[in-house]
Amino acid sequence: MYDVTDDDTIIMDDAPMTQEVNSKSEMPSIVKMYGEILTDKEYVTNPAIARDEEITKMILALITPDKSALLVGKPGIGKTALVEGLAYRIHNNDVPDAIKGWRIIKINLPALLGKTNVNGTEVTKLQLLIDEIDNIDKTILFIDEVHLLVSKNGGSVDVDFANMLKPYLDRGRILMIGATTSEEYEAYILRDRAFVRRFIKIDIAEAQGADVVKILLGTVPKFEKKMGIKMGYTEFQQERIYEWIVEYTSEYKRIYEVQNRYPDICLTMISSAFSYAIYESAPAVSLKHIYLAMKNTNTIYDDAKEKALEDFKVRFAEMCEREGIDINALDN
Repeated sequence: MYDVTDDDTIIMDDAPMTQEVNSKSEMPSIVKMYGEILTDKEYVTNPAIARDEEITKMILALITPDKSALLVGKPGIGKTALVEGLAYRIHNNDVPDAIKGWRIIKINLPALLGKTNVNGTEVTKLQLLIDEIDNIDKTILFIDEVHLLVSKNGGSVDVDFANMLKPYLDRGRILMIGATTSEEYEAYILRDRAFVRRFIKIDIAEAQGADVVKILLGTVPKFEKKMGIKMGYTEFQQERIYEWIVEYTSEYKRIYEVQNRYPDICLTMISSAFSYAIYESAPAVSLKHIYLAMKNTNTIYDDAKEKALEDFKVRFAEMCEREGIDINALDN
């Protein structure tokens, strides 16, 4: 194994690395320092609800010889959630035999772009990573912001990571998933043809309508566990609330349209409602907190927000009356 000093120098122990790496109780130090094992995480719910087609395409790309999977889509649409969804399926043994038992390691790429010293010799951190994961069987390497491997002038950064990985990919010991935005794919990755050839591109579209509602229903339990407070409504009532949120956060109602996509924009609003409930020590998230989250959001145009709030008062008037919520008082 490696020891890391304060000056980022890595010192090799005398013990053989393979013995340490092959132990299930230990992971290589580079992976520990810069990686996250997604297949070892405990998931409250499926992270990739309503994304079966995209996950199928990702699996097909991974089992294609000499190819890796490249997820391309706009920000905030859930590319990382797709990979977590695959990890969730692998963890539950719900995948084809070809990738059963594989381990997905998410790498913090920006932290690995550079060099360090090993026993007085300068080496790239990426090479250290490859040396270590070569000793781990059945590895899927997930690199978000994979465009960082390609410089703006079309050449590769410090090292050609794709070429470094190619022998391991060819032997089938390592599979790879990359993710990037549509803009960065066109601006940087397309300029490096050798890099592009190693991937099967999978276009990830923004979820829409009923699928977004399903995602919200499936994600709220994660908020409940993380924030320690429940959503105070049945699944049917929640569905009505989320349909309202989706309706009034559609594409042309968003102020910063490029940065806010389904489901991210809706999840942010629901998270805000949880925060309002926690702030006032409420026993559960209520319609009052949903209303305040919409009222105070800065992601929706004012005219769209005004229409949403007026519609809310009509659509949920009966529920608010039963709960003794004076919505009009919240406008003051």
